[in-house]
Amino acid sequence: MLTIPAKDIDARLDQEVKKLAPQIKMAGFRPGKVPPNLIRKMHGDRLHAEALQTAVAQSVQKLLSDNKIRPAMQPEVELADGYAQGKDAEVRVKLETLPDVPKPKIDGLTIERLTVEADETVVASQVEQLAKSQTRFAEAKKGHKAGNGDQVVIDFVGKADGVAFEGGTGTDMPVVLGSGQLIPGFEDQLVGVKAGDEKQIEVTFPADYPAENLKGKPATFEITVKEVKVAGETKIDDEFAKSLGLNDLEQLKGLIRDQVQQELNGLTRTHMKRQLLDKLAADHDFEVPPSMVDAEFNNIMAQLRHEASHEEDPEASLKEIESEAGDYRKIAERRVRLGLLLSEIGAANGVEVSQAEMNRLIGQAASQYQPKDRDRFIQYVQNEPMAAAQLRAPLYEDKVVDFLFSKAEVTERSATREELEADLESEEGHVHGPGCGHDHAAPAKAKKAAKPAKAEKPSAKTATAGKGADAKAEVPKPSKPVKDGAGAKPAAKKADPKAEPAKKPAAKKPAAKKK
Repeated sequence: MLTIPAKDIDARLDQEVKKLAPQIKMAGFRPGKVPPNLIRKMHGDRLHAEALQTAVAQSVQKLLSDNKIRPAMQPEVELADGYAQGKDAEVRVKLETLPDVPKPKIDGLTIERLTVEADETVVASQVEQLAKSQTRFAEAKKGHKAGNGDQVVIDFVGKADGVAFEGGTGTDMPVVLGSGQLIPGFEDQLVGVKAGDEKQIEVTFPADYPAENLKGKPATFEITVKEVKVAGETKIDDEFAKSLGLNDLEQLKGLIRDQVQQELNGLTRTHMKRQLLDKLAADHDFEVPPSMVDAEFNNIMAQLRHEASHEEDPEASLKEIESEAGDYRKIAERRVRLGLLLSEIGAANGVEVSQAEMNRLIGQAASQYQPKDRDRFIQYVQNEPMAAAQLRAPLYEDKVVDFLFSKAEVTERSATREELEADLESEEGHVHGPGCGHDHAAPAKAKKAAKPAKAEKPSAKTATAGKGADAKAEVPKPSKPVKDGAGAKPAAKKADPKAEPAKKPAAKKPAAKKK
């Protein structure tokens, strides 16, 4: 039980009033000059709730810091019944501590690096794909019937249950027949149309269509064909490269070659990291907090259930996953153990994430939100150490892995892309026995639906838990909030799905280097 004196809460309340004062407008007072007692009267309950939560969070943090306690999970913090303004606050704090991790064995690590060079046939193939995506279309001869590969320009009005739906109307929309850009059946029914034709087509929206009101629904589209165009040949030469903003074809090939090589390097790193994690898992065995395993297991199962729900037979996939829950719990335990181990290795060897790197991570995460929510998100991360720790964890883990690579004896072997991918695939599909270090405990059949390669990473929640400074990352708000919604995380940016047949993204152009 933790006691927070009433005077400390009141001091926090004074700070909240001062913070709010410049924003308050009231008739008869200049902006920022409203007396504190009136601000308390107008906004007292909300300000007191925020002051209390701040006082509780700081008191719990001090408790952890003074006693050098490293919580395994976010502590359960609950305000005792009977609290009222003006009284001391009694707070119950319940937590599970991190175990003492044995001194990591990191000497004598050996890792094989498979080196793969970018294949020129792959580069040439990607240049051809890019050229196809840049196809120029010219108006077809009068009376030409559209076929696959041709482009039709249409106006359309879509109706479901006889009623036009939002986003289902469009004009001058170009569609390349046979490209698979639109929902199944749409393009097929346009084969054979001519400029000036009017046609009604019938389609059924996919069960996983983004717009809830159209999922699995039949619809009709009234189509007016404005133009029919045929594809012109795109010659792959210097002029084609210049149309992309580059100097010549050789520069285009160089950019694509770099992209292919980066992808291969990523596969190589994944292969090396799996070897490293397997060796660490095989050499270290210690008890881990059950609450951490439970949380990781629940995360894994939630991910697998979500993915299985999009399979052809969701019920069968879900049943298969549930039958192998024991295997996934073993995966969760390994992930937690590896997370604690990497954290201990990083802390013992001075691995850190700089403030500049942290600012970059926050900026990248904030960019996923609507502009109006970005400042709220940044403030949320700055005020919630747990949120900051979760952002930091993947980068911290990569830095520890890089440190271990630098310590290991790395042997190199030339290989083809096919050999590298086969190696990775064999690791995913193999059913390992007791004592094996792999995460891939579940049979390969289940993995097709569940994509358990994602389960190989150490737990992000534990990747920084071993650092003394990161005890701050575990301090929560009271589990019985004083006021609902206070300090809530802003909603993530939502897509605005249009009901018109969803298009697939265009092929990505290589980024042009500065001249």
